Amino acid sequence: MRSRLLLTSVLALGFAVAAHADETPQVAHGHQLAQDYCSACHAIGPYGASPNPHSPPFRTLHERYPVEDIQEALVEGISTGHHGMPVFKFDEAASNDLIAYLKTLETPKK
Repeated sequence: MRSRLLLTSVLALGFAVAAHADETPQVAHGHQLAQDYCSACHAIGPYGASPNPHSPPFRTLHERYPVEDIQEALVEGISTGHHGMPVFKFDEAASNDLIAYLKTLETPKK
């Protein structure tokens, strides 16, 4: 039984690592920032609903505007957005990383 549990855990970890193997350190850091600061309200991955229905999924942001347009707001401090969005501020490097992650979620328009 322990062998089966260990094998299942190793396989799951392997799939998780393989899924993110092509991430640059910048994208990986941006993903971590999204997880830490945004995932309580926003769906931050390629699928799923946002926990807060007023918070758009990150994978749809590029459909509204170029995601690079929010970089200044990330550095200066976002104070608007969806209802109940907290005010927070990133340094330039962190905002670049978050933007790099958001760009990975963009789907080509058909």
